[in-house]
Amino acid sequence: MSNEVIIEELNTILRGTYMGIRFFEHYIHKVEDVELKRVFQSMQQEVKLNAQKLAERIQNLGGIPADGEGFSGSMHSLMHKNMLPNDTNEMLEDALKGLDQYGVQYSEELVRGDLDPESSQLVEEVIDTSRRQVEQLRHYL
Repeated sequence: MSNEVIIEELNTILRGTYMGIRFFEHYIHKVEDVELKRVFQSMQQEVKLNAQKLAERIQNLGGIPADGEGFSGSMHSLMHKNMLPNDTNEMLEDALKGLDQYGVQYSEELVRGDLDPESSQLVEEVIDTSRRQVEQLRHYL
């Protein structure tokens, strides 16, 4: 497989990671529970670190990392912000759904077989972060 394919796959994951950062920003801004706000802030920091690692890997492969969520991600983010529920439990369910569907399932499907071993290991670490966050949020429901 070529570096171009690997770079494009990693950039797709990176754009999704930027979407995750933005979604956490929406939750942080809207949630009133101080403890849950801190949880969301901590999760957002983990996602930012993952974005940094993905960007570095893309650069090491000779590529240019995406610098945002892309046009479709921006549109999705805008809709998410406007449709975010006020109820804390509904917000938690929204976060769980997003993390599970996009952070875990979609990411796994996206990169299946298209990465070199080092990139594959990095993406698995990124997906593991989402898995841990899903479990962490389930405790709040």
